[in-house]
Amino acid sequence: MTNASPDSGPTSGAILVAPVADSSLEPLVALLDLLRTADYEVRQVSGEDDTIAAVEAAPPDLILLAVDQFDTAAMRLCHRLKKRPQTRHVAVVVVGQDQALARRLRAFEFGVVDYIDQSLWLEEAAARIKAQVATHRQQQRLRQQAQRAVSAGSATNLLADLQKALRRQAQLLQAQNQQLQQEMQEREQAQQALRLEQQKSEQLLLNILPRAVVDKLKQLEGSLAERFDDVTILFADIVNFTPLAAQISPLELVNWLNQIFSAFDRLAEQYQLEKIKTIGDAYMVVGGLPLPRLDHAETIMEMALAMQAAAAHITRNDGQEFQLRIGINTGPVVAGVIGIKKFSYDLWGDAVNIASRMEAQGMPGKIQITEATYDRLKHRYAFEEVGQVMVKGHGYLTTYQYVGPGRKA
Repeated sequence: MTNASPDSGPTSGAILVAPVADSSLEPLVALLDLLRTADYEVRQVSGEDDTIAAVEAAPPDLILLAVDQFDTAAMRLCHRLKKRPQTRHVAVVVVGQDQALARRLRAFEFGVVDYIDQSLWLEEAAARIKAQVATHRQQQRLRQQAQRAVSAGSATNLLADLQKALRRQAQLLQAQNQQLQQEMQEREQAQQALRLEQQKSEQLLLNILPRAVVDKLKQLEGSLAERFDDVTILFADIVNFTPLAAQISPLELVNWLNQIFSAFDRLAEQYQLEKIKTIGDAYMVVGGLPLPRLDHAETIMEMALAMQAAAAHITRNDGQEFQLRIGINTGPVVAGVIGIKKFSYDLWGDAVNIASRMEAQGMPGKIQITEATYDRLKHRYAFEEVGQVMVKGHGYLTTYQYVGPGRKA
């Protein structure tokens, strides 16, 4: 229940609170305090038999059933109350948090006059309870007047009028219950539509950012930039892309790129790696973030081999195979989101620049790696030393080229 200021209205009545099947009364404490402040007598019982006995001993104006969901125990208690002459006229209101519409509607079939969701504002919940108490007390007065008229033997017309009034009151309550059921159905439909839109929005966000970053955005926790001390970065581009682009229409070119990069995206998902971006004909993917993993170098290497195989299965107009130039490096990076519009998840650091240089200076159809990556992979794959590559700010670096599976002889 949402907290609110007490409402000290003049209406008073007796309310019996009964938890069903060990349901907790803790969520109702504020509501019960508000009713007591408004001069309502609030009594509490526990157990089905104790509830029946308490109602027969001192009939209240309203029974407030606290339920987790309207299940068999709640149905049985309502059935027993409506079956006994001493308790059948007492109004029963359910307070719960059951989100299953079918079970909530079933409560009305067992004589419940209202189903109040625990998430309502206190004022609304209290107002609905007060309205039901007032209705019960009015019906009770009409019944008492009818009984007195019958015992006096001189109120045939009055009795008929009272019966008509009772029928009108019953019709009014039935109409109110039908309206309440319709409102509950509409609310359920609105909540379902909202959940669907939330799922669509989250899926769109997951197409842009990693799930771990999306979770941080939703929870507003911490910085969106983070340092990772050990990751492996892969850059790949298409060999002779510029001459190829000049030979075909822009639409054909985009279709080819979409076909190739979509295949790479599926591989990144298969190997649980994080695609960072595409720039022209270049593709960038990383292993070891945003969730760290120990096998990031091995998995990136498997990704590189799978990318080569996927590209070889895509044919060009001239009958030639697509060839990739791939560069890989291992090291520390900073990863995060920058900007406030059209933001993207990106990486920064020397390790990124060196991986890019490995690709730019690599051989067509080959995979070139740095010594840092070689130290991680030499026990599983065969490499040969290529030589020295000049990297700005680092001088000459020793690089290696993949030549096949297994340890190099």
